[in-house]
Amino acid sequence: QYFLLVLDTRFSDIELREEEGIPTEEFLESCYAIVPVLDKLGPTVFAPVKMDFVGNIKKINQKFITNKEEFDTLQKIVLHEVNAGVAQVRNSATEALLWLKRGLKFLKGFLTEVKNGEKNIQTAL
Repeated sequence: QYFLLVLDTRFSDIELREEEGIPTEEFLESCYAIVPVLDKLGPTVFAPVKMDFVGNIKKINQKFITNKEEFDTLQKIVLHEVNAGVAQVRNSATEALLWLKRGLKFLKGFLTEVKNGEKNIQTAL
């Protein structure tokens, strides 16, 4: 099954801020844009991945909206949590970012397998 997907928001469009890092809002928008891809890939097979993915996006967003100016980059969120001693606390934005990164790498690996011709979803996974 093939599908055409055009993302309005892409990670490649995010402009890194030289000294400050990755803009939080643009990063979150790019992450949210991937959620429909998971539905297209298989709403049943990818349900746990989607749930985890969305949960981690929400945790980062919750931190971001507490102070959008202070937390305008992912690096500032992580540094704030490290300095506050909460970066390794369960459900921290830092932990969510770590798991979100792992989810993105997994999704990239899966899509690479499919792109390279793998037809069996279980094998690709």
